[in-house]
Parts: sequence; C-alpha cells; structure tokens
Amino acid sequence: MLRKTVIVHIPNEHLNNTATFFIKKANEFSSHITVSRANNSVNAKSLLGLLSMQLEYGMSLDLTADGSDAEEALAALEQVLNPAV
Repeated sequence: MLRKTVIVHIPNEHLNNTATFFIKKANEFSSHITVSRANNSVNAKSLLGLLSMQLEYGMSLDLTADGSDAEEALAALEQVLNPAV
C-alpha cells in the first residue's frame, strides 16, 4: 500500500468539476484508492464519498492506493488536485 499527502490547489469555485474529473481518473486504475482527511476516509472512486469530504483550496488530503498500478494512480490523482506538480 502506498500513501501520499496532497494539498488541494484548485480554486473553490472549480472543485465540483474537479471532483467529477478526479472520480473518472480514479476509475481508470484497478487499485483500491482512498481519500482521507482527519478521521474521514472514503473510496476515491465514489462521487458522493468525495463530495462528503467538502474539499477546499489549501486542504491537505491523504491518498492511499493498493494494487498493481498504485504508484501511477497516486501520481495521476495528485496531478488532478495540484496541477502545478
């Protein structure tokens, strides 16, 4: 299992669109991927789960992935949340 901490660098007004894109991107990978913040952890492939995280600009999230394409998945999802990386 791999873990990566990511800072959200998407303006708040674009986060709903980004969440949808994030879900689509997560579903491209076979790995089990979770998004965690504080004591809340959700499936990265679930739109309702991700929206329940109430993402905000500057927020720190932990992404974990377990599977054959885990490293690639974390890199791609970090790019979605922080395009400057």
